[in-house]
Amino acid sequence: MVDVSSKEEVYREAEAEGFIKLKRETLERIAKNEVEKGDVLSVTTTAAIMAAKKTAEILPLCHQLPLTNVSIKIALEDEGVRVRSLVKTVGKTGVEMEALVAVAAALLNIWDMVKRYEKDDAGQYPHTEITCIRVKKKAKVEVNEQNG
Repeated sequence: MVDVSSKEEVYREAEAEGFIKLKRETLERIAKNEVEKGDVLSVTTTAAIMAAKKTAEILPLCHQLPLTNVSIKIALEDEGVRVRSLVKTVGKTGVEMEALVAVAAALLNIWDMVKRYEKDDAGQYPHTEITCIRVKKKAKVEVNEQNG
């Protein structure tokens, strides 16, 4: 780990996003809440929040951070589902990894919940693809500046 002992606590936030390409029929099932495993949007939101909170357990050199908020936005688009996360803390290091882990877990959860509908006759996934996982924004503000 990087030693952050001498750093000041600062308000920090990070926003990440990613995309999963799905068949139109699968998107229609999600929109109509007709997926056998349950409500994809609700379960995915919960999975993403839980993942953000467990980032330090998944990535061995990440610091354990007291997250003050994790918000997840899920949007059905023409060719798939876009997931965005916004993670906040007041701490000595940033939360971009927590935001990325939230998005990655959300996308994997979606895949898991809809894989039955995405498989072809050979049991493969020729259409399904997770792409574009990235940090959209990260910011930090001195605690006294934020309150002022």
